[in-house]
Amino acid sequence: MNTLVLITFILSALSGVFALVRQNQMLQQNSYFPSRYFSWVKDGYSVYLCLECIGFCIASLLSHKEKLAPFLLIFVAAVSAVRVAAAVRVQKKSIKKLVLTGRVKRLFAAAIMLFAILIAVFCIFSGSLAGEIAAMLTIMFSFVSPLLCLFCRFVTAPVDIAVSKWYINDAKRILKEHKDLIVIGITGSYGKTSTKFILNRILSEKYNVLATPHSFNTPMGVVRTIREQLKPQTEIFICEMGAKNIGDIKEICDIVHPKYGIITSVGEQHLDTFKSVDNVFKTKFELADEVFKNSGSMFVNGDSAELIKRIDPSLYNIYGTQRFDYSASDITYGKNGSEFTFESKDENIRITTKLLGMHNIINITGAAALASFLGVSDEGIRFAAAALKPTEHRLEIKQSVAGSTLIDDAYNANPEGSVEAVRVLSRFNNMKKVIITPGLIELGAREYDCNFALGVEAAKLCDIIILVGLNRSKPLKDGANSVNFPPDKLFVVSSFKEAMEVYGGIADKNTAVLLENDLPDNYLN
Repeated sequence: MNTLVLITFILSALSGVFALVRQNQMLQQNSYFPSRYFSWVKDGYSVYLCLECIGFCIASLLSHKEKLAPFLLIFVAAVSAVRVAAAVRVQKKSIKKLVLTGRVKRLFAAAIMLFAILIAVFCIFSGSLAGEIAAMLTIMFSFVSPLLCLFCRFVTAPVDIAVSKWYINDAKRILKEHKDLIVIGITGSYGKTSTKFILNRILSEKYNVLATPHSFNTPMGVVRTIREQLKPQTEIFICEMGAKNIGDIKEICDIVHPKYGIITSVGEQHLDTFKSVDNVFKTKFELADEVFKNSGSMFVNGDSAELIKRIDPSLYNIYGTQRFDYSASDITYGKNGSEFTFESKDENIRITTKLLGMHNIINITGAAALASFLGVSDEGIRFAAAALKPTEHRLEIKQSVAGSTLIDDAYNANPEGSVEAVRVLSRFNNMKKVIITPGLIELGAREYDCNFALGVEAAKLCDIIILVGLNRSKPLKDGANSVNFPPDKLFVVSSFKEAMEVYGGIADKNTAVLLENDLPDNYLN
């Protein structure tokens, strides 16, 4: 056995582990679904995959001749240096960095074990067919990083399933010990996170409340909240429920068994996995099925056209801006906030809030409707609404460069909400209006049309448009050009950093900028 070759293979294995930083980051951002990860590899990593395959071929050729061992070592060392530098650079510049969860650690451990076994076989059976196969597999997995990533995902899947099952059963046990706990489920194509935070604040005027934090809306996010944060004194648990496939909401309902529910909307979201709005509707109403099974009450947003036309109104409490069971009327708003009257059969409450946008008024109305149903007083609703602060990155007003005003709507990713955000920006009178956006994602066949429409709306209401993503921004650019937006006022850049550099050159204290949808790295191209 050539010692130089052994050193080369060890270095190659280390290179493969470093290459997993980027691959595991994208697998994580694609919710560990191999199909969605493979779509990223195909669309966003195809050029690098070709280079990795070429590298594998070169290394394979060099490894077959013992006298070429020094050249193989030099080649692998160069590749390793590039990969280490790339791993560090990617983590520094990434919008959403790799989080070293237990699952990710298992993926890295599987890769290390794979390489250890292959190198051990190479050492023991050097010169034989088994040794040759081990050597080739070592080179292949170390150079073709997506293949290594998918292999590790496959071999760790049984452990991941067992761990998840144990955590879910433990969460169910904890919930059984809270016999009087009121569980509220909130779902919708959009608006669910904002409604959750608003409802949490209003119900806190009367109850001890726990809500799933941030955008924790998957089964394991819900389970983690229960296991780590549910206290004996908790009276109400508000559970946000997200979905990308039929059955996702039912999976969460089978854990928490909600007595009350809110459906904020049904629309064109995640159509790449749902395939149709009908499937979105079917999935969101898995919450209603569970609530009715538990003899509870459901609240739905009547302003959502897809929603209202598909339900029996007699079975639901309906809220919105029209004459429903609970309504918002006499609405006025500007850059300092909103004001409206909350109406029901029994009460009229004048509400003032710092939140901007019609969708926030509807969200407050839905939360106030359920809070009123659960006995929160008029004064409690009024006080809580006045104390509301914008949810982080959802029409949040901030100071930006050169004294300009930033409307941070980075977490918004739906067609209606994005258009509404542009309209909010348009109400900043006597100010230069700028939008920075990469557009909308996960809309399936509707993605081009929705982004085109957003581009049209931005062109009508904004003075300057900055689009992020040289390829992704094409529908937005087409929309803006269709209404003859001035070309010298439209910029297309490759990253948010570059977008802010462009914005920094035009901003002053009389400028307002809307940051609309801050996409993770796997979508920017």
